[in-house]
Order: sequence, then structure tokens, then C-alpha cells
Amino acid sequence: MTTATVTPPDAPSTSGPHWTPRLWGTLIVLCAAMFLDALDVSMVGVALPSIGADLHLSTSTLQWVVSGYVLGYGGLLLLGGRAADLLGRRRVFLVALGVFAAASLVGGLVDDGGLLIAARFLKGVSAAFTAPAGLSIITTTFAEGPARNRALSIYTTCGASGFSLGLVLSGLLTSVGWRWTFLMPVPVALLALLFAVRLLPRPVEERAKGGYDALGAITGTATVLLLVFTVTEAQGAGWLSPRTLGSLLVVAALAAAFLRVESRTAHPLVRLGIFRNGSIARANVVAFAMAGAYGGFQFVVTLYLQHLLGWSALEMALGLLPAGAIIALSAPFMGPIVDRFGTGRLLPIGVFSLVAAFALFLRLDEHSSYPGLVLPSMLLLGVGFAFAFPSVNIAATAGVADEEQGLASGLVNTAIQVGTAVVLAGATAMIAAGSAGGDSPQAQLDGYRPALLFVTAVALLGLAVAAVGAVVDRHRASTPVTVPNPATSPDPIGAPVGSTEARAEVLTRR
Repeated sequence: MTTATVTPPDAPSTSGPHWTPRLWGTLIVLCAAMFLDALDVSMVGVALPSIGADLHLSTSTLQWVVSGYVLGYGGLLLLGGRAADLLGRRRVFLVALGVFAAASLVGGLVDDGGLLIAARFLKGVSAAFTAPAGLSIITTTFAEGPARNRALSIYTTCGASGFSLGLVLSGLLTSVGWRWTFLMPVPVALLALLFAVRLLPRPVEERAKGGYDALGAITGTATVLLLVFTVTEAQGAGWLSPRTLGSLLVVAALAAAFLRVESRTAHPLVRLGIFRNGSIARANVVAFAMAGAYGGFQFVVTLYLQHLLGWSALEMALGLLPAGAIIALSAPFMGPIVDRFGTGRLLPIGVFSLVAAFALFLRLDEHSSYPGLVLPSMLLLGVGFAFAFPSVNIAATAGVADEEQGLASGLVNTAIQVGTAVVLAGATAMIAAGSAGGDSPQAQLDGYRPALLFVTAVALLGLAVAAVGAVVDRHRASTPVTVPNPATSPDPIGAPVGSTEARAEVLTRR
């Protein structure tokens, strides 16, 4: 079954410069959920030593407090995005947000490591449904153009703020008690749920004939879950161990089966033709590289500041604050900036700023000062994410028909989560190999530098793809477009080119 959203006749216009209080309330609710989803990716990091000491968890078990969330989040995003399209975005968002609040409460109260990891996995699963549902609600509520750019800029900036402020809040809350890092999201999620029930639009839905791609859902979800699990466990098992190599072979086989199923089924979980839109394909690659590089960088910075320089959790929280502050304060201004300059220009600028931040940190040593090393990188990170994160989400959902907005949202969020898991695993392996198990300051530095080079190289890959996109956009803008006569030129699926469905299909297949 496929769901096509039909806007009611009396729905308020979102294309004008002035939005109604209800529209603002809808956007704030969705931003709150996105902030919590992103916050949970990074907020638990500083609390890990306290959690391990209190619950008597080994290092290998403790990593699953982080990895469990990433596994659930990254593994089920495609399914979550498609569920939003098929079952209704509002319904999926409300149910998943309620599960997120309940799992947060359980995580803050349990005294068993296994239950804590299970709660984290469940939170990740719920986020895998709220993130694409929320993003697709925005892209189907706000008209494409300045209104949508403005809404997406605010929304994605809130997500980037949550991601970057996670360590800051974690440091502050851990100084009180690690359980507060789990309990703090509960009242925020419940309040957002309460307002979401009243404010989220209730679209009239028409269900067309079709079916659910059960086999695609099984093979696609299994592929992503096993990939995230494999790269997470590779550090302990060894990248060249039979276990890791065998698991990667199974991932490749599942991916091949998934692609075969999607190319043959009439109603696929992921319509492969969506990647014919070069802008969408490039945006997903940039999202993978950008998020992955930052995830690895954040891990290195946490170890460096706490283990080598001896910073406390609170000191680290305050030291990283400038990046999050820049991202948060930029939210009201990014929409007009995107409208004026376009994502094709802003995305390379943002990713270049991230590359510069990572490269500057390569100067780290045993006695680096905050003004000389940490602060410049934090400022560049803030600027980079302020420009790049809204741009990549706008590019990843532009020109997509309403009935596939959940799919497009799920794809870009999957790229972000899988990128984080893969690059973080690679950075962790390089730290272990470089330090050779030594605890001396020099041994630690020998592990951090290769990891920083690795994340910088990944970010450079994202910069190269973003630059190609800028060149393509400039060439396309300078090339005259011949618009066929809608009365005489049918589109590939038989609808007149002038129809809304045809325009969306042509944009997506272009």
C-alpha cells in the first residue's frame, strides 16, 4: 500500500513569509524530537566511565551502551521511513515518540547492564521512526522553496545542536549523576508528545492499490543491522578475523539480495530510481562522510582531553560549548542564507570548514592550550555544521514526491548513522593500533594522530563530492531548459508532464 497525502482545502498556506502559530508549534514539536534523537547519539559518551563503575561493566560491554543505540537507530531507519509513508507520518511519529520517552525512563532506573543496553537499543529503534517521520512531515507540510528551506534550516540546525551539545550536557549532568543523562529527555519527550497530539496536521489520506515489500524490508533491515553490528564488533574481534570477514561476506550477500528484490518488486521498500537524481545521491554520500568524520573526531577529542590532558567532564563540556552555541544561534538565519546562495554553494563551504577543524587538531601535543588548539577547531566546527547540515538535508529531500518523502528522509538519516558507526569503528581501530597498548603520553598521541588523519581524509571525500555537486548545479543553472507541451508530451508513467505527479516523478528520476 502507498499513501498519498492530500492537503485539506482549509489548510493554512506555508508558502508565504508569515506562518500561523499552529505552524510554528508544529515545527517546534518536530524540532524537539529531532534534538532528542541527535542528543542521545552523543550525550552518553562522557557518562560511560561512571556507568561502568556503578554497574560493574567491562569495557567490551560498556561500548554497547553507545553501540546499542546506534544499532537500533541506523539499522531500522529505512524501515522507519517507509513505514511513515505507508502507515501515516503522524501516527508513526506519535507512537515512536511515546516509546522513546518510556525507554528513556527505563534506562535511567535500571541497575542491570543488560537491561540498560536493551533500553538504549529500544530508544534507537524509536528514533529510527521519529526521525524520518518528522522530517517528512516538514517536507510535506511546507511548500518546496523558501518556506521549506526555512523550516528545514531550523529543524536540521536543532538536530546538529543536539548532536554537538550532547557532550556538553553529558558533562554537566554526569557531574550530578550519570542517570540524569537518561532521565533528562523524559519530560521533554512527554511534553513534545502532548503538544504533538494537538498540533501535528491530520492530513486526508488516500490509499492506492499496492502492497508491502516484506522481503525487501527483511533483507534491507538485516543488511544495515548486520553492517552496523559488524563494524562495531570488529575492534574486539579483529578486522581480519574469520568472524569479521565472514560477517562482511554475509552483509554483501544480503545487500545483493536486497538490490535484486528492489529491482523486481512492484512496490519496493527503496525505489532504486530515486538515486538517478544526482543531487540526492551526492547528498547521501556527503551526509555519510560528514557525520562519520565528526563521530570519529568527537571520540578522539574526548579521549585526548580527558585521558591525556586530564580535563574533568565539566571542563570538557564548557570547552566544547562554542561549537554548539554557534549552531544553535544560527538557526533563525540559515533559511534566508540558503534561499540566497543555494545548497550547492553552502554545502562545500560547510564541509570545508569541517575539514579545516579536523586538520587544525592534528597539531595536538602533550601541552596544547585551549586557545591555541581546541577553540579554533570548535569555532570551525560550529560554522561548518551551521552551513552543511541544513544544506545536506534540503538537497537530500528536494524534488521528491510527497509519497516518497519518508523514504528520502530515511535514506539520508541512514547515511548519517551508518557513516558514524563505520568511521568511528575505523578511528577506534587506528587508535588501538597506533598506541600499541601503551599508556604513556607519546603512545596515546601515536594513536590519536592516525585516527585524526583518517577522519580528515573521510571529510575530504565528502568535500570532493560536495564540490562536484556545486559544479553540476552551476552548469545546470546555465543550461537552458526546454519545457515540453503538457498537452502533447506524456511522461514515462503516462501522466501529462504538467501534472503534479509527473513533475515530482521527473525531478526524482532526473
